Amino acid sequence: MATILDLAARSRSGVTLTEFARELDAPLSSVQGLVNGLVATGYLDERERRYTLGPAPFLLTRLAGRPAVTAVTHQDLVELHEETGMTAVLAIVVGSDLYYVDYASSDPRYAYLAEGFVRRSLIRTSTGWILLAGMEKRDLWAQIGALPPAETERVNRFLYSLARIQREGLVAAPGASTEADGVSVAVIEDGKTVAAVGVMGGHAEVAERKDELIEVLTRRRREWEGRAPAME
Repeated sequence: MATILDLAARSRSGVTLTEFARELDAPLSSVQGLVNGLVATGYLDERERRYTLGPAPFLLTRLAGRPAVTAVTHQDLVELHEETGMTAVLAIVVGSDLYYVDYASSDPRYAYLAEGFVRRSLIRTSTGWILLAGMEKRDLWAQIGALPPAETERVNRFLYSLARIQREGLVAAPGASTEADGVSVAVIEDGKTVAAVGVMGGHAEVAERKDELIEVLTRRRREWEGRAPAME
């Protein structure tokens, strides 16, 4: 498994099953089963039958207390929080769950969610909508299909907005959660959505300040994109 993860981490364009099998000197069928398990648990991402490192190793580094590895730093979240006066979060998806892996907030609820790495629902958060929209269609349909019937209304609203979210890389006040609302943008590296950054608050405040928050996050995103590593 270590060899597979090492190969995937070193490749920008992705590794094929045949390449894994050749490097491991193992039957393709055996490698397929192992790789499928790594994809299912978030250690590998698969696009067009090529495999790259997934988000799970990133989550492990955060659990170990190490810094984030995306172009978005903790200081960026602090500045977002200071500029907007609202909670700022960095979110990733692992398997079927969303995690806040960094945050800046004066609200203890978000401290609990981020510091405890509490699983969140993708369909019930604005950052989750961004992460869902960044998935390959096959993975997106699998995520949607696994949701319970109680989420049908949210799923319909998400699907109605899907093309716009994919085009803009932004979600504004979707009303995905009954507890809070937010404006979120995609963090894109090497052409792939690797995380989402959101600013969160009460429904009324987010609705009232939506245009302002869109402007702030759009401006900040341009700064992050300027730091993202170029594809080899």
